[in-house]
Amino acid sequence: MNTSASVSSAAPKAGVVPWWRGAAIYQIYPRSFSDSNGDGIGDLPGITSRLDHVARLGVDAIWVSPFFTSPMKDFGYDVADYCGVDPIFGTLADFDAMVARAHELGLKVTIDQVYAHTSDLHPWFAESRQDRTNPKADWYVWADPKPDGSPPTNWQSVFGGPAWTWDARRRQYFLHNFLSCQPQMNAHNPQVQDALLGVMRFWLDRGVDGFRLDALNFLMHDVEMRDNPPAPDDGRRKTRPFDFQLKIFNQSHPDIVKFIQRVRNLCDEYGAVFTVAEVGGDLAETEMKAYTACEEHLNSAYGFDFLYADKLTPKFIAQAVAHWPDVPGLGWPTWAFENHDAPRALS
Repeated sequence: MNTSASVSSAAPKAGVVPWWRGAAIYQIYPRSFSDSNGDGIGDLPGITSRLDHVARLGVDAIWVSPFFTSPMKDFGYDVADYCGVDPIFGTLADFDAMVARAHELGLKVTIDQVYAHTSDLHPWFAESRQDRTNPKADWYVWADPKPDGSPPTNWQSVFGGPAWTWDARRRQYFLHNFLSCQPQMNAHNPQVQDALLGVMRFWLDRGVDGFRLDALNFLMHDVEMRDNPPAPDDGRRKTRPFDFQLKIFNQSHPDIVKFIQRVRNLCDEYGAVFTVAEVGGDLAETEMKAYTACEEHLNSAYGFDFLYADKLTPKFIAQAVAHWPDVPGLGWPTWAFENHDAPRALS
């Protein structure tokens, strides 16, 4: 369960306060929430059967973690079909029934969207890796090796080891900021952006009320393929090769904001759609503010202030909130207290 509060400084239109302003959002991790068919894995019908309880808690919305078709190497965050429901969770009809029941109970429905990468089993990647001239050849991040055969850059994966894997068919490396089975999409490509927006429209047409955009600051890379510089010794313990670099060139590209504007334009076509970005890393606060500034960007972003805090003392909370003063043009954060990436606040 994730409980989070969302606030935005965007001015309400026609005197109507957006539903997500001040909302409490309850995360549902499908596989561990409620199993309706006895196979040991939670599913969409199980979620639907428990929505009365969720509504009685007084929350305003649910956030449903990935239920899309996936080999589950990263528990659904490796998507093989953005518009399909994995059979272990049910069917599209089950999803529609869940949305309908949530709306009957006055609950809004937000879902995860993972745009920085796909599964290596996604048909887009299967086509992209065939050769260097196919229609989707440039839909993922491919690069030639250095003259000595080593990876194109020194970038490191969040999950350990180099962020590059050799593909013998194309005789190139492909980028993956997470698992090697999660190839990085080339979101600089307008065709890729159009395809991702098409996915978003698919779910909007099925009645969803909002999106959590996973790992959004990983969406674009440095096309010049420059090496990341070493991170200075700031006293913090480094436990992964990823921690030894300043992540300047494999993430946080300034053009991500332009794609965000396209996302906002699409969502505005559907009215009060809530968009919240997951933004972590060394520049999290700066990026959260850039991604939510003014009314042409996302509604909100959530950081990790409270997720990993040892204690939620009044002083600590006041310090976190002070970084987000109520001033014109400054977006406001979503305060996340629990999610699937963090231990429970209480146990």
